[in-house]
Amino acid sequence: MDLGSLIETHGYWALAAGCALEGETMLVLAGLAAQRGYLDPLAVVGIASTMGFASDQLFFWLGRWRGMALLSRWPSVAAKAGRVHALIDRYDAMVIIGVRFAYGLRIAGPIFIGMSAVPALRFAVLNAIGAVLWACVVGGVGWLSGQAAESVFGNIQHLEAWMFLGVALVALTVWLVRK
Repeated sequence: MDLGSLIETHGYWALAAGCALEGETMLVLAGLAAQRGYLDPLAVVGIASTMGFASDQLFFWLGRWRGMALLSRWPSVAAKAGRVHALIDRYDAMVIIGVRFAYGLRIAGPIFIGMSAVPALRFAVLNAIGAVLWACVVGGVGWLSGQAAESVFGNIQHLEAWMFLGVALVALTVWLVRK
């Protein structure tokens, strides 16, 4: 089985699973795969938007239900709660849309927002806008990476595996540095 068939066979469900959590790496890779013709770009945006929206809704409701208990388990995160709630109270729309772009806050952000006074319907609408915007922007980075590689190297079919591996290694490095 070559890389293309592997992506065509497992790409969509891997994207869905990845976007349910942090998702940026999987979405960049899916954008690159869409640019290379292995995945449908509209399906990539649709799956990423849907899973990003659904997971943030889940974490929002988790924050409403068990937010304080969750914070007590992570004192370093709890120490930032005051500042985060002040930002949410002042700029709720920007925080709700923007939190998914803040690496490492895709789970904690909606939990904090769920603990705030933001109405559930307002969160859902702004979350949907943010999810679509996020899917387009982050998936677009993958798409543009493929186009840039083609501009520089011409036919890049022989480099595809290295490109996918490179994106994954960069993501792993960023994750390790942050930890």
